[in-house]
Amino acid sequence: MNFPQIIGSVREIFLEALSKGKITNAKTLEQEASARLRKEGLEPDEDSIREYKNALIDLYFASYFSEEEIENHINLARKKDRFKHLNRVINTEGATSKKIKHALEGFCEIPIGDLHIPPSQAEGARVALINHFISNQLPFIGIGKQHITIRDVYQLVANMYWSRRRPGKIGGKAAGMFLAYKILVPTLAKGDPDIERYVRIPESFYFNSGIFSDFIDYNNLDQFHTQKYKSREVLEEEYKHMAELFKKAIFPPDVMDDFHKFLLKIGEYPLILRSSSLLEDNFGYAFSGKYDSVFVANQGDIEKRLNDFVWGLKLVHMSTYGPEPILYRRNHNLIDFDERMSVLVQKVVGRHFGKYFFPFAAGVGFSYSSYSWTPRIKKEDGFVRIVFGLGTRAVDRVGQGYPRMVHLSHPTLRPEVEPGQIKKYSQKEVDVLNLKSGQLEAMPYIDLLSEINHPDMYFAVSLDQEGHLSPPLFKSKSINPNSAYLTFENLLTKTVFPDLMKKILYQLQEAYERPVDIEFAWDGEYLYILQCRSLSTTKDIGSVNIPKDIPQEQIIFTNNKVVSSSIIKDIEYIVYVCPKAYGKLSTYDDKLAVGRAVSRLNQLFHDKRFALFGPGRWGSNDINLGVKVGYQDINHTLILGEIAFEKEGYTPEVSYGTHFFNDLVEAEISPIAIFPDQSDTVFKEDFFIQTPNQISSIASDLTAFESAVRVIHVPTSSGGSCLHIYQNNQEQQGIGFFAPPE
Repeated sequence: MNFPQIIGSVREIFLEALSKGKITNAKTLEQEASARLRKEGLEPDEDSIREYKNALIDLYFASYFSEEEIENHINLARKKDRFKHLNRVINTEGATSKKIKHALEGFCEIPIGDLHIPPSQAEGARVALINHFISNQLPFIGIGKQHITIRDVYQLVANMYWSRRRPGKIGGKAAGMFLAYKILVPTLAKGDPDIERYVRIPESFYFNSGIFSDFIDYNNLDQFHTQKYKSREVLEEEYKHMAELFKKAIFPPDVMDDFHKFLLKIGEYPLILRSSSLLEDNFGYAFSGKYDSVFVANQGDIEKRLNDFVWGLKLVHMSTYGPEPILYRRNHNLIDFDERMSVLVQKVVGRHFGKYFFPFAAGVGFSYSSYSWTPRIKKEDGFVRIVFGLGTRAVDRVGQGYPRMVHLSHPTLRPEVEPGQIKKYSQKEVDVLNLKSGQLEAMPYIDLLSEINHPDMYFAVSLDQEGHLSPPLFKSKSINPNSAYLTFENLLTKTVFPDLMKKILYQLQEAYERPVDIEFAWDGEYLYILQCRSLSTTKDIGSVNIPKDIPQEQIIFTNNKVVSSSIIKDIEYIVYVCPKAYGKLSTYDDKLAVGRAVSRLNQLFHDKRFALFGPGRWGSNDINLGVKVGYQDINHTLILGEIAFEKEGYTPEVSYGTHFFNDLVEAEISPIAIFPDQSDTVFKEDFFIQTPNQISSIASDLTAFESAVRVIHVPTSSGGSCLHIYQNNQEQQGIGFFAPPE
């Protein structure tokens, strides 16, 4: 009676259920209707039989099904009716997001119930909705249509902001996070109870790429459509001054009104504005760390909050035109794609501690580990890189100290054994958001622990007691910051974290049908998925046999830590940044210039087989720990060697898990760590510093760098030989030696 326009569909569904339950069927009902009509002295005709049959359907259904079941079946008919309308709207060419949202709303206002549109019918609508709002990348759609339901899209659209004038999508990073969550916590299917108990995503809002397009149009910035075709030198020079142009540019009034309403709705809560370009986190092209993400404290009066928010959006949008992502796209034949930037705005995961805001821990997880240092490790069980506080130093190579590296097959296994080594290779600084200054800050963990009282430190620290390092036994135990070190031993042994992470990574890899990596935060008792993408992995070249009986005079180095299997032959040139000379450079600008010199040589050697060796952590944001370079500065080298003279204060961190490592894998560059001061390591420093330096003849403009940067033509310096490098992951052994070219 409530839905007379679909009464025919309702009875069809009732009859189907009666037949399926073997209660009755259409033929039996028609016979029963005819018999009853005759019994009442009426002549059965087509109309009277139909009317009597319909009454019998209602009677039988009311007799054999509960009120809840009846309502579910009626609602299924309603869903099918609304689904027809939705399907028609989303498949109408030029349908606006507003019209589609209205049709979605009509469908999703019907209670979800236990009965759903058949998958064969729903699949086309899912694909159309994903393509309109989320992504047009076919590999993503192929996976997404299996896990993202119509109701999921409506949930996403409810938190989406878009331009009235330009269509757009939420971009790759937002799409990957959303898909991962729906794989782990499905709307219609039954999920793993442990995962559903602990896994969340942050409260997220999607400012789609139409806003970016509208911004460019509104400010007549048409010149940026061809920015990507300019030379590297022009890109770098113009990007230095782009901020001034973006400061003057404004968003349209209706878009600004949306921003204002959004900030009023969420209140004074810290935000992170994350890049989510259309290509970002794509299959095979991760764009790791290529675009900017901005923390916004979002504190104070609404005008200040609005100004900070708008400037944060502009910074993320502006990074679309940065030299690094454009050169990355050029190197991967993606330059002609019309790249657009969406922004994923999320409430920062964490809690207030005085003026600071941060989560207990954050990091990155990998379903497959390309890095192992003992045969006991099962690479397929995954790997995690975790830090205390915000996760910026888990994915970027910054500052002093190290993240905790966790192989999920053996969570407590670590290469360091002695307490002194564990303390040395522990995290020293913590990234926090200072709500008072509105800035991201790196604080020595001792200072932070002295200033705040974090209730979960029991899970994070080990205590140094007379040279013995061990985690606290009781949560109530007081912790002296001066004797505490960040090891996460209790998190790995007394919580669900390692088993939960292993389950998550396994399920995501199964759904993606390839290895994945995620970014996450852990706070309170919940694990928050921040990002998910397919993982670039080194090609499996099988077993590598290290050549035996190489004459000592031909060996240039050996290495035995963090070794990934590879064979690189016929290296003609070596670019060597001398760690000792680099360490003696007195100013920031001098060290920064070394990175520019390396970048110049990388361009000149684009068609040469060359290896790059240098101090500490290549790509570190701390210029004292290594040469500051980006992907575009090293993308042509075959080898990236990190040389750790411990007495000089340089100790390379394992690159695996950082944005920088992803770049190396995608470019098929082999990372090598060499520890010259170890007794079992060969490193012929004399060869690197005493052979003729050809930097001046290669590039006369780089003569000023002769003391720190050396270019060695290997055949000239070794009697016609080339450098050959063999690396064996299983045995954790590597060697570089001279031999005739092959």
